[in-house]
Amino acid sequence: MTFKHVGVIGAGAWGTALAQVCARAGLQVTLQAREPEVVTAVNERHENVVFLPGVGLEPGITAVTELAALAACDLILAVAPAQHLRAALAAFAPHRQAGAPIVLCAKGVEQGTLKLMTEVAAEALPDAPIAVLSGPSFAGEVARNLPAAVTLACADEALGRAIAEAIATPTFRPYTASDLIGAEAGGAVKNVLAIACGVVEGKGLGRNAHASVITRGFAELTRLAVALGAKPETLSGLCGLGDLVLTCSSPQSRNMSVGLALGQGLTLEQALAGKVSVAEGVASAPAVRALARKVGVEVPICEAVAAILAGEIGVDAAIARLLSRPLKSEA
Repeated sequence: MTFKHVGVIGAGAWGTALAQVCARAGLQVTLQAREPEVVTAVNERHENVVFLPGVGLEPGITAVTELAALAACDLILAVAPAQHLRAALAAFAPHRQAGAPIVLCAKGVEQGTLKLMTEVAAEALPDAPIAVLSGPSFAGEVARNLPAAVTLACADEALGRAIAEAIATPTFRPYTASDLIGAEAGGAVKNVLAIACGVVEGKGLGRNAHASVITRGFAELTRLAVALGAKPETLSGLCGLGDLVLTCSSPQSRNMSVGLALGQGLTLEQALAGKVSVAEGVASAPAVRALARKVGVEVPICEAVAAILAGEIGVDAAIARLLSRPLKSEA
């Protein structure tokens, strides 16, 4: 099983970076963008001036606005934001080549339905083979050809290996797995936890508090993912612990930068002002909270983030509430 022509739905920073990876891997790449100015810049200047400025793109990447232009692609990377994935896949459905796998690269929980991205994709494209790509991977670093390793999860192990081999480069290493729920749940929850870590940084609460939030947040992430059907060992890998450590440790993370602004006293509107890329954790936080309540899992840090974002509680009160929780066994 081999792939020759990759279509990338969504030309944000991550979609553009993945187009770079695929072009370096020797694949023909068509990058779909909603913004005409992005299409023009990619095709004429070989740069995504809106979402990834300053990074030269491979000349073999062709940008388009219409999803119909991806009809000849034998592999699709769906990189539309989580809350827009259903609409993007539904619009693409009439144009998908029969049998072409869909690799889900967005991280989040759909608001309202509380569905993971694999469930959304299964409803929008019932007959499509599905894989999930997740892991510690800042778009700018990947686009500039710095080393990164990710998880490529697919229930069909042969298909997963074929996709991994097709997109791998000397600096982009996909490790295969079969646990799709673990791969996508880790990516969805870590975005919410990154906001919490940003708040810790913004409030100047110190490295001890930062490490504690990452560790206890990882416990929340694992509990919820396992309750949804994931394997615990999946969450200890790149798509869980690896992604969590990265996104909770640098203001390069869009989600952590939002938390940083909130911790410094800005409103959510001020924290989001001027951002051209989506901070998935803002939209996913209420859905993660609702999903955890639905399956009966305690996620106090995620609960606190959702409450802050909804304006139900202030940052200082949320911190005080977390620190006053009853002492309990760590296990």
